[in-house]
Amino acid sequence: MRFMICGSMHFAKEMLQAQKILEELGHHVRVPSDVYECLENPELNMDFDYCVKTEIDKKDFQQVADSEAILVLNYPKNGIDGYIGGATLMDIGIARHLGKRIFLLHDIPSENVLRYALEVRITNPTILNGDLKKINQYLETAA
Repeated sequence: MRFMICGSMHFAKEMLQAQKILEELGHHVRVPSDVYECLENPELNMDFDYCVKTEIDKKDFQQVADSEAILVLNYPKNGIDGYIGGATLMDIGIARHLGKRIFLLHDIPSENVLRYALEVRITNPTILNGDLKKINQYLETAA
């Protein structure tokens, strides 16, 4: 299966680790095009001029469109377990609109903690409960 990994660029290192695991499981995996730049500078994706100049959002949206599924790495961040930021929410919305499978590494926070948790739940994502290596089992179950 062709996957696009999505999530906060603070998790750039984890994205590359997840890419390796999924590739070992036989999948083709894309990561955000600026993952290596964000390894060096995790705040880069918050730089307005950089984001406008590189059109990173459009590049990532195209990668979502070119994939069969997305994997959201929603690790704890900012005191929120299962953090999903605004850009990742947009990736989830595009995946949903295009009929892609949506996988979340961890469960979705409550709406009291993440105000758009309902919108994420509506997409009916598959929750991996922290275990990437079980993704093939979830794919086989859905087949």
